[in-house]
Amino acid sequence: MLFCVIHLLDLVDDEIVTGEVNMFVADHFVVSLRSNSQQDFLGVRARCEQEPALLSQGTSFVFYAILDVVVDRYFLLLDYIESELEAIEISIFEENAGRKNIERLYNLKRKTLTLRHAAIPMMEFIGKLHGGRVPALCANSQEYFRDVHDHISRIVSVAEDVREAVTTAIQVNLAMLTIEETEIAKKLASWASIFAASTAMAGIWGMNFEHMPELHWEFGYPLALVSIGFVSLSLYFRFKRVGWL
Repeated sequence: MLFCVIHLLDLVDDEIVTGEVNMFVADHFVVSLRSNSQQDFLGVRARCEQEPALLSQGTSFVFYAILDVVVDRYFLLLDYIESELEAIEISIFEENAGRKNIERLYNLKRKTLTLRHAAIPMMEFIGKLHGGRVPALCANSQEYFRDVHDHISRIVSVAEDVREAVTTAIQVNLAMLTIEETEIAKKLASWASIFAASTAMAGIWGMNFEHMPELHWEFGYPLALVSIGFVSLSLYFRFKRVGWL
């Protein structure tokens, strides 16, 4: 008799819910106990009934069919993760999207790790069902288990690539946030410089020293306004030209 525990992954409201199925496989029966999952294996029975020649191999084919269904569902989840990553990558360079993207990327990274943690143990035990010394129960179905093993190996490999891509995307988003903050700092510094110059000039004329002839001049006030405006506009166009505003 063989006994194994397989993780079942369900996507519910954009979150991965992890369940499991415990399987007992013997010469004349296959018993599966499912918990914390909405998945069912009704399609497995229909498939086996449609292929009596393969079903004649015994319970090993039923075992293979269940594993194949679970791996196919892993593929669906992997496709969802890749599609989500592509959508985030498109929006990376959108304005004011950095913080939201980082949150989405961390959630995606967590989903990818959940998929890997479910797939890696499954890949390891399926690798023992083909080639070399295998349980007698599975001896006649080794090519089918090898096919499932190839599929789960590809899932693990792609999931690892996705995880690295997510890490890279997070770094790019952090770099974009730094650039945005630098641009904001430049704008604030530019406006601060403009107002500082105006404030300095107004402060000089506001000292009220006795010997400041321009304060008593008829055109002193208009000249002060023109001077402040000229300096402010000069600084504005200067910062505009260098890309700070």
